[in-house]
Amino acid sequence: MNFRAALAAAERRNDSMLCVGLDPEPARFPGAWRGDASKIFDFCAAIVDATKDLVIAFKPQIAYFAAQRAEDQLERLMAHIRQIAPEVPVILDAKRGDIGATAEQYAREVFERYRADAVTLSPFMGFDSVEPYLRHDGKGVILLCRTSNPGGDDLQAQTLEGGERVFERIARLAAGAWNRNGQVGLVVGATYPGEVARVRELAPALPLLIPGIGAQGGDAPATVRAGWRGDASGTTAPIIVSSSRAVLYAGSDAAFTSAARGVADGTRRALNAARVGS
Repeated sequence: MNFRAALAAAERRNDSMLCVGLDPEPARFPGAWRGDASKIFDFCAAIVDATKDLVIAFKPQIAYFAAQRAEDQLERLMAHIRQIAPEVPVILDAKRGDIGATAEQYAREVFERYRADAVTLSPFMGFDSVEPYLRHDGKGVILLCRTSNPGGDDLQAQTLEGGERVFERIARLAAGAWNRNGQVGLVVGATYPGEVARVRELAPALPLLIPGIGAQGGDAPATVRAGWRGDASGTTAPIIVSSSRAVLYAGSDAAFTSAARGVADGTRRALNAARVGS
């Protein structure tokens, strides 16, 4: 099943637009695991086990593993997700952005070593930095477009000579000439719901990965109203609303998985309620 089909199936099966980001920080682990980087797999796997029926996707952030020399634990985690939640797509949040043979190697890392279903990329070196990933049949490519950080204004909100803003140009390209295999999506931050709506206008059918709710303060109902499109028959334009720290660190003791599940389910319900009213 390709990435787009897997997304749609997971949304229907789990009645969810929520993506749980897996950003392990050993200093925040519960109880006896606190500070122990060797427990990264155990912590993330426990979160996955507790939330696998509540999500549209999981999103491991590769830097949190690499910084702790835990790439082997990331490989184990990816295999674990495939085993216990094979119907849930996994987005590797890597934000790669290079060209030529280097991009080819990054694509192999993502799709062959880690066997991710999709990857986040920076598009600022142009289409030849994206194309090597599109050679991997059925895999998703999610391009940074309008990110949730304040510094995104430095480039993404700048106006080009023709009058459109940089993030608008990226959205147009992603929805048009760059979307050669129908597997391209965009990253748009929940902290800018008006711009989520603008990206949706320019890219009416693309999946949108929307970080920024929870700890970053994005408004979940506003995000859904701006980005989700569908009707009684299902989604016509999926959104993947990501929450990481609010779910991962909802509890600090042995019951951390129950706390994580509670926050994940509450977030899922809030997103669904906004969808019904959209």
